[in-house]
This record gives sequence, structure tokens and C-alpha cells, in this order.
Amino acid sequence: MARAGRSKGVFLAVFLALSLHGAASAAPDTIRIGVSLGLTGKYAEVGSMQKAAYLLWMDHVNENGGMLGSRVDVVVEDDQSDPERAVEIYRRFMEADGMDLVFGPYSSELTGAVLRVTADHGYPVLACGAASEKLWQQGYTNIFGVYTPAGRYTLGFLEMLKVHGVDSLAIVSADDAFSMSIAEGARKWATRFQQKVLYSRTFPKGLEDLDSIAREAMDSGAQVLLVCGHFEESVNMGKALSRVGWKPEAFYASVGPALDRFLEVMGDAAQGTFSSSQWEYHPSLPYPGARQFYESFVRVYGKEPAYQAATAYACGVILGKAVERSGSLDRERIREALQTMDTMSPLGRYGVDASGMQYRQFSLITQWQDGKRQIVWPNELRTSEPSFR
Repeated sequence: MARAGRSKGVFLAVFLALSLHGAASAAPDTIRIGVSLGLTGKYAEVGSMQKAAYLLWMDHVNENGGMLGSRVDVVVEDDQSDPERAVEIYRRFMEADGMDLVFGPYSSELTGAVLRVTADHGYPVLACGAASEKLWQQGYTNIFGVYTPAGRYTLGFLEMLKVHGVDSLAIVSADDAFSMSIAEGARKWATRFQQKVLYSRTFPKGLEDLDSIAREAMDSGAQVLLVCGHFEESVNMGKALSRVGWKPEAFYASVGPALDRFLEVMGDAAQGTFSSSQWEYHPSLPYPGARQFYESFVRVYGKEPAYQAATAYACGVILGKAVERSGSLDRERIREALQTMDTMSPLGRYGVDASGMQYRQFSLITQWQDGKRQIVWPNELRTSEPSFR
């Protein structure tokens, strides 16, 4: 009798252990994914665009059965474009709120700030708004790039200049990590294309009056001006060029001219401005889901998505594939999936190197022509010939 009692006790213990293991492995009713974005502050323009895309992806996923059979809830909080606030939010996401997964914040600055917190808690992070190579040079194994690395942003632009015989440059940059990575890459590629950098200057992030820098760049004799920064830098330099009366043969600025807002702010002065874009809608693009994303975004929000929105939506698609591949919410298995996947999304091809840095995605080069953003490089995808002054 005692033996029977002990056997029953052992059976019950094993049954309970297996039951508890199954409960722990099962997906919850709702999978919660946290992300902080600069809905106010210096990144508000892009932050709002990314929020719209995340919520659109969430709706599409839930309309199609969710992830692992569970409903998805994307929780977006305003980090006010402030790194310290972003760190507080992600710490709370992981320690108090029990988020199942997270997306990275917008900008290399804020992404770099939260990396230690996410690494300490074992969360994989898709860098949905960051491209500075420095993020992948710190030894973290949980960050995975989606953007073309910042150092390659200007590659297509400089190649295009070389073809058209334009070879003297002025390169100016804000002093944040992302902007300086673009500038460093531009100088490297210019050397490879045998182009002359006649003027190079870094200025404090947030400096509004760029007249003296524009004047110095003009006086250098450079044919082309490259401005490495975000939206504010592109607008401030565009206005400075008008004030000093310089019309370089080509004016390139990162980030800002890829947004429709640039045309709204600059008006006719936007004409001819070049930029890099991670994505532009093109009917001939073979990327799966690109048309659905574009048409849904326009229908829901009444405006066209910027590439930052396409990137956020694609991050959702990529994360969903990693979860599906891992078959669970086990964050280590999801990390391994993100490290090894070679897949397509509405943004293009996803694939990372051993450090987690993206190397399969490439940037398009665009130019504002007659009130419309045209693709001018690569030749296979261009919607218009580039125009030089």
C-alpha cells in the first residue's frame, strides 16, 4: 500500500511537472511587443511615421491569425527623443511590464543607449531605426540590423557622380554617431572613386544657423555638398544655401529629403535635392507584401509612407518569421533565428553578418524633381534621370 502511495505520488509529481512545462511553453493569449519612439522632440517626424507602420503591421497580423495563434499587441511609448528616457522605458518593459519582445527605438543614438539593458535581460533587438556601424562594434550579440549600414548610404550617390564626371566634394556632418558614420563612409567611398574632398566639417547636433558652414563649403570650390544628419540638418542647410546664394551642382542630405515633410517645409527650394532611401514604392519591385503595405498605409493614413515606415513594418514581418521559425517565444531561439535567417520582406532582403549587421539590403538614391521624389539610382529601378545644376 505504501509502495502504491509512493508510485501515485511520483506519477502526480511527474504529471504536474510536465503540465507546468507545457504551460510555460505555450504562447500567451496576447503577445506583447514594446517599442519606444520619439513621438515628441527632434525625432518626432520619423517617430510618428514608424508608430503608424507598427500599428498597421499589428492589425494585419491579427487579421491573419496573430503569431503562434496569439493576438499581437504593439505597445508604443514616447521616449521624447531622449536616450535616458528610452533606457527607463525599456527597463520597465522588461522588468515590470513583462513584454514578450521588443523592437529597437528610432535613431542610432537611442538604440545604442538601450543595448546594455536589452542585452542584460536577454532580449533580441531588431534595430528598426538605426544604422551606425558602431552599434555592431561593441560586442553585443543581440542586435540585428535592418537598414543599410550608414557608411554605405552615399555609395550609390558617389558612384552616380563619378559616372557624370562630378568629382569635388564638401562633406559636413552633425556630431552624432549615425551622421558621423555616413560622413566617414562618404570620405572612404570618395577616395575609392578618386573624388576630391575639398572641405570637411563636423558641427554640433542641433545647430540651426549653418550659414558660415555653407559659405566655407562654397568657398572651397566644391561642386557637390553632402550633409550628413537627420531632418533638421537637411532643412537648416537647405535654408542656409538659399541665404548665402550657393547652388552646388548637386546637394545631398541624408534622412530629411526622404520625407514628404521636406517638400512641405522647403517648397521650391527642395527641387534637385538628393538623398538616400531604404525603400521607395515602385510597382516593379518584387518584394513580397510591398504593394499591400503601401496601399494599406495610404488608405488608412491618407499619405504615402516614408522609408522609415516601410522599415518598421518590415521589422514586424521579419520578427514574425523569426518567431515562426523558432516555434516559440523563447528569446534565445528567436535570437538564433534572426542571426541565421536569409529572407525577404516588403523592404527587400534581410540577412546579417556574424556581428548582426545588415549586409543584404541596399539604399536607393532619390531626387526631388518637380514636386515628386524620384528614384535616380540604381539604373535598374530608376524612375527618372538624375538632374544636376
